[in-house]
Amino acid sequence: MPADTRTVNALSQYAAYHRDQRNIGTHFVGIPLIWLAIAVLLSRPAWGSAPLLLSPLLLVGVLLSVYYFRLQKTLGWLMLAVMLLTYAAAQTLAAQSTTVWLGSAVGMFALGWAIQFIGHYYEQRKPAFFDDIRGLIIGPVFMVAEACFLLGKLPELNAAIEAQVGPTLIKPRPSKP
Repeated sequence: MPADTRTVNALSQYAAYHRDQRNIGTHFVGIPLIWLAIAVLLSRPAWGSAPLLLSPLLLVGVLLSVYYFRLQKTLGWLMLAVMLLTYAAAQTLAAQSTTVWLGSAVGMFALGWAIQFIGHYYEQRKPAFFDDIRGLIIGPVFMVAEACFLLGKLPELNAAIEAQVGPTLIKPRPSKP
């Protein structure tokens, strides 16, 4: 099944900023930390009772799910699974004291971005969202796609992205004269 042009274009735009394998590796840690931190922050205020608490996180999750499913069905299902796990973890942290809730979210957010910037040091390129704010929404689904590619899944999508931006590689840092 050929990859959808809209999906390829969205992921390729982001992938162009992420061709160094070390950068992609850091994103497997940094993006989930940032994703969870934002989910924790959006879990308050909450109304209702467990397991379904109404919160800003639920609204954002529904909107993102619609976007990811429109982008690509398989990635949409995988992102829904990621979001449900994130929702459960975020609700648990949001139920703690304000100090634990806020401290954990801010700590994960700062650590996640520090790891991201280490990766971009290797990439020798600024993060994608500096040029296009949509990179903040594409980043998580790009990492899910990268995980699929590592497992040998979605080969047509991987090939289509690589046809636009080239393969991933490790680029040596230029030596100082």
